[in-house]
Amino acid sequence: MIPHVVVTSKSLGGIYGSQIMKGKFVLGQSLFGIPFLLGTLVFGRTTYEMMASFWPTPAAAEQFPEVARNMNSRPKVVFSKTLQKASWVNTTIVKDDPALAIKKMKNEPGDTLVIMGSGSIVSQLSSAGLIDEFQIMVLPVVLGAGKTMFDGANKMLNMTLTNSRTFKNGKAFLVYKPKASSDRA
Repeated sequence: MIPHVVVTSKSLGGIYGSQIMKGKFVLGQSLFGIPFLLGTLVFGRTTYEMMASFWPTPAAAEQFPEVARNMNSRPKVVFSKTLQKASWVNTTIVKDDPALAIKKMKNEPGDTLVIMGSGSIVSQLSSAGLIDEFQIMVLPVVLGAGKTMFDGANKMLNMTLTNSRTFKNGKAFLVYKPKASSDRA
């Protein structure tokens, strides 16, 4: 079965996404020093459009050449009911229910599925028990407002910390695995 991993950055207050990207706490070298860019990248439309507007550009190639090459060469899946055309190379648009589609993908041969951001997708797949690992970079900032990664999750998710790493700049990289159903008491 293909593993399904979430990779995201979030503030100390639990806020994730474009709010972080707009500040000085952009993902940066700390996260890119961790080998997560393997497999098929999975996005919701909003995150896809943000990523597709940066990674294929000359600025991305200049600032982060290795990451840009990897991001642009990886197969990508974007879940969207409204996106008509994918402008980023190697992208497949999936209009089906994310939980049903991911369940099917996990049982097919292929690479690890890696969700980058995409909170609404994370919430849906977490509730369905389809995420095998959460890799979270916690940034030393409190934003005060915004979405959390699990907005809309319909049940409690118990996790086990399997790995962690701290950085001199105050960031912390945490890896969690959901506990098995029998362990969730």
